[in-house]
Amino acid sequence: MDEDEVWKTIGTQRAALADVLESLTPDEWERDSLCAGWTVRDVAAHVISSPQATVGRVIPAMVRARGNFNRFMFQEAKRWSDRPTEFIVADFRRLDGSRRHPPGTTRLDPLVDVLVHTQDIVRPLGRQHPMPARPSAVAANHVWRHSFPYGARKRLGGYRLTATDIEWTLGDGPAVEGSMGAILLLLTGRTASLPELSGDGAGQLIETR
Repeated sequence: MDEDEVWKTIGTQRAALADVLESLTPDEWERDSLCAGWTVRDVAAHVISSPQATVGRVIPAMVRARGNFNRFMFQEAKRWSDRPTEFIVADFRRLDGSRRHPPGTTRLDPLVDVLVHTQDIVRPLGRQHPMPARPSAVAANHVWRHSFPYGARKRLGGYRLTATDIEWTLGDGPAVEGSMGAILLLLTGRTASLPELSGDGAGQLIETR
């Protein structure tokens, strides 16, 4: 995917997530997401904080978090989520086509964010949102190449991952097969997609879950 295709996908997925968020009940906004300790509200606010992150905001926030990345992410999510839900949805509508991304990241990081975090939101709510295979493959390659923050190669380097809905394979070892979206969730540390995967490697992952 070239740069324009990546940003078009990000915009489309942000708009689709806005539609989902707009349909949520007050109770659903406060439900737990797939991210431990994060509510649906927290994750939604985090996703759309990406185009609003600037050096002037990130540096003081990192200082407040005493340099701890996970603490920084959590504190910032809480700060952005401490607003009426209609404000969060309005940010998605206003910024779905924005090409800005946090300092120190690339356009592929917002792609990973919107694809994966949408699932973090919809799955605990019993809702479905299809993950596009080709963008998910691009996101998966990006996650695999960069050890931080997901550590995918360290966790899954001994398996052969193969997508069943697009030509994509990576690694060597016991087989783990499934949709590209399910594999992307696995690469980013989500175990919720394990039941959707097959192969000897998938069985091993389920046993050690």
